[in-house]
Amino acid sequence: MTDNDVLRLSYQSLLLTDIPVNIEDSLFSGQSFSWNRLSFKDNFFISVINNVPVVINQINNYFINIYTPDKFIGGIPVSEALSAYFTLDIDNGKLFDDHFIKRFPAIATLLQEYMGLKLLRQDPFETTITFMCAQGIGMALIRRQIGMLCEKYGTPCTIELMGQKHRIFRFPKPEMLAETSVLSLQACTNNNYRRALNIRRVAAAAAEGTLDFTISGSQSLSLDRIRAMLCEYDGIGPKIADCIALFSLGRFDAFPVDTHVRQYLAEWFGIRRASMSLTEKNYLRLQDEVRTILRPEVAGYAGHLLFHCWRRKVKHLRTA
Repeated sequence: MTDNDVLRLSYQSLLLTDIPVNIEDSLFSGQSFSWNRLSFKDNFFISVINNVPVVINQINNYFINIYTPDKFIGGIPVSEALSAYFTLDIDNGKLFDDHFIKRFPAIATLLQEYMGLKLLRQDPFETTITFMCAQGIGMALIRRQIGMLCEKYGTPCTIELMGQKHRIFRFPKPEMLAETSVLSLQACTNNNYRRALNIRRVAAAAAEGTLDFTISGSQSLSLDRIRAMLCEYDGIGPKIADCIALFSLGRFDAFPVDTHVRQYLAEWFGIRRASMSLTEKNYLRLQDEVRTILRPEVAGYAGHLLFHCWRRKVKHLRTA
């Protein structure tokens, strides 16, 4: 199949779970920046999963319609692949225990609106590059940068849905980013030369197999070990390493800390350390305090719901 071939998407439905799922909140909560709204169809969202274009339309809290050019994604039936992608095996109703609800009833009430937000199991390389691009900038700019990155270095394809054609770009392969010039890549990193250089080096490591996500994603490794392995690369610090672990390696115990997280930890939970300078030592100690409030094994998953709730309810910010 060439890039000029038109991929005609076929339809199937997916039953979600007994607990309501909010696809839009999940896709635009700051964990992924590769999903976009289809311009010609309201409430239709498009991205690429494992090189396969996917369009999703949520019918209600319990059903979504899926449109793909194939019955399989990565050799797995579409419904199974999407169930894993949207972590339907995780019961959001159990993210916050009774002790949390009794101790913080006002916060638990605020969270009810966002309990349908699902963490995504994304591609580790894509997640790594995305969050390396995302340092210190807003979500709208991150989305533009990732879109530019895909258009410049990803492979294009055209889909046809309901008689309408739409061009989409797959995320660049490690080999492609490893071979590009730093000056060319700099345009996709908010004009940051050092960031572009670091991304190219990480891409080269992934292409060579030096950076092996199958090893770093092993559930048998401690979170500290995974973080240490990722932080060996310039441009990846503890926070980005935790984002990679949480959003692509299935490590729901990873708890990334950024400005919004520090704000809600200080205001909602009265954690004084959240207002201190975020040295690496303080970063780790802050996480230790968080795990006395949230269930340690899903602290990062629960923390992302808190993050999204804080941004929407308190800061009144738009979704990504």
